[in-house]
Amino acid sequence: MSQMTQDELKALVGQAALAYVVPGEIVGVGTGSTVNKFIDALAALKDHIPGAVSSSEASTARLQALGIPVFEANTVGELAVYIDGADEIDPAGHMVKGGGAALTREKIVAAQSRRFVCIADESKVVRTLGAFPLPVEVIPMAAARIARQFAALGGDARVRLKDGVPLVTDNGQHILDVTGLQISDPLAFESQVNQWPGVVTVGVFAHQKADVCLLGTPGGVKTLTF
Repeated sequence: MSQMTQDELKALVGQAALAYVVPGEIVGVGTGSTVNKFIDALAALKDHIPGAVSSSEASTARLQALGIPVFEANTVGELAVYIDGADEIDPAGHMVKGGGAALTREKIVAAQSRRFVCIADESKVVRTLGAFPLPVEVIPMAAARIARQFAALGGDARVRLKDGVPLVTDNGQHILDVTGLQISDPLAFESQVNQWPGVVTVGVFAHQKADVCLLGTPGGVKTLTF
């Protein structure tokens, strides 16, 4: 088998995730390049599901363009499954997410879902979270103080920029990207940072970890269960 590109691996896991979609149930849909492949594949099932709850404006636009109805989270109950990517995933299914700046809505939809299916290529698997810059959505007036709190933990926090100015999330907030961390206890770390005033969401998904990870490898899709 010739070496598959990262794009082909993403398409592979996007297709594999269709097996976790429950017919007749609304599906939770994440955000990002791997999820875009899943959304494209989901179009084939659109007559079998009422629609989706989406974690970002970008995913909503893509779903609607394919004729898949999108529901507001508040108008539906518990979702059977949430399908999303990850920037990093550890052997316990804890993840770092938010490279696409949608972490807050991703965490909200994940919390509303019975099952979290992570779709990723094998480059995302790490022993310890922290090599990928940790995204933290913050209220802008707290950004400098939160950056100092990360500095006390050995992290270097920078405001994420877009076109030379701070990126504004779908929720109207800013994002700090934190490097230099080794997150050996993701549950405790997530709980700690959640307490800091001005933190909207920290991109560690430990309390909302993956139940299943579909991993794209050169040998095909590997299923990890946590």
